[in-house]
Amino acid sequence: MVVYCFLVDQTRKVRRSKPAAGICSRCGGGASVAEMKTAMRFCYLPFYWKSWRAIICTLCGAILRSYDDK
Repeated sequence: MVVYCFLVDQTRKVRRSKPAAGICSRCGGGASVAEMKTAMRFCYLPFYWKSWRAIICTLCGAILRSYDDK
């Protein structure tokens, strides 16, 4: 019997954010520090999640810098 499992989706959500000093190099929008959560589902079941912080653009949503939350 062969069972095929595959990566269904990966979601990235902003849990909290607060304004930060600086501007986006791509669009010139403001920056904010955000606590992010990445979750992956494998065969429709939650498989992996990770919390981390990032500096993101408030206008275009680009991730300007990311670092692990330890």
